[in-house]
Amino acid sequence: MTNAPAFPKEELDRRVAKACDALAGSDLDGILISVPESIYYLTGMDHWGFFAAHVLVMNRNGEMALCCRAMERITFDNQVSNARFYGHKDHEELADYVHAAMRDLGLTGGRVGIEKRSLFLHIHHGENIMADAKTTWLDASGVIDDLRLVKSELEMDYTRKAARAADLGTIACINALRDGATDYEVAAEYMRASILEGSEYPGFGPFIRPTTRLGEEHTTWRGETFKNGDAVFLETCAAYRKYQAPMGRLVYVGSVPPGIEKSVETAKAGMNAICHALQPGAKAGDAYDAWREVACSAGLNDYHRHHCGYLVGIGFPPSWTGGSMVTSLFPHSERTIEVGMVIHAHSWFTNTAIPDYFISNTVLVTEKGGAVLTAETPDDLIIR
Repeated sequence: MTNAPAFPKEELDRRVAKACDALAGSDLDGILISVPESIYYLTGMDHWGFFAAHVLVMNRNGEMALCCRAMERITFDNQVSNARFYGHKDHEELADYVHAAMRDLGLTGGRVGIEKRSLFLHIHHGENIMADAKTTWLDASGVIDDLRLVKSELEMDYTRKAARAADLGTIACINALRDGATDYEVAAEYMRASILEGSEYPGFGPFIRPTTRLGEEHTTWRGETFKNGDAVFLETCAAYRKYQAPMGRLVYVGSVPPGIEKSVETAKAGMNAICHALQPGAKAGDAYDAWREVACSAGLNDYHRHHCGYLVGIGFPPSWTGGSMVTSLFPHSERTIEVGMVIHAHSWFTNTAIPDYFISNTVLVTEKGGAVLTAETPDDLIIR
């Protein structure tokens, strides 16, 4: 890792131009962006200060102004070269600075989008900003988010680096598992190995838990000891320049339930089906259908899930999904699959008629379909 900016000027210029086209296509004179992933995407602003509201004001000409706490000035000056800075003190209203930036960028009284779906612009700020009655306010949730779904060559390279770190971290997790190991030990090995390979902090996780908490979707280590017969849930993620690479495996300690071989083969077949279905021009729902066909072929005709994966990319805490939304491979989704999309694909079979098993991977959509980037970690039955 170096002090060089994450994105060269040419990359940022292309993104800003795409954002301007999106504003024109939405008949907006400008937009207020408060999703951290999109602010980073357009400016390169990379820090943990996003816990306090940041608003990037942008007009249709591509001029931008970042409104946030004044104390972030040094970080801004070190990292951002394509926007102006409007810094408020903690006792001052963010909305006053947003309105000033809007005036300076010629947006007051125009048609301006605001991201009502953003986690990071709470009601207080939103109401004060939209109290400007001269301006026509429209919900612009997703206008910039959608631009981030297809990755450039540079973004793909960052994702591959993240996937390599996730693989090595997951392998370290697996090697640390044994009868009597604590989840603290396993988590520590993941963090050590992935960080040494270049990972930054991921959007959230890793999720590490025993059989007793297998169905808890978003809980992780908390001081438990693994024992013989446990099915240990590992859902991990590494990040490089904020590009997320999640993956997962289910590992058995000491012994396995009868019939596990069928579960493993079903999960592997499901992953292969998803990857094959991720053809450019296909629909996201096609990937779910392909996975469901594998489930049915294993006799699990009544087994359904809310999705079999979702798109990932830039991610800041508290999520690796890239904001408050989950853009998923859900049943009947009509979203078109494109080369350069990155997907956390799941082939997940738990609480079914066959023993529990699951595989998940970071998958890059190529001209030939989905390519697994987290392929170093075995997907065969793992017993420790």
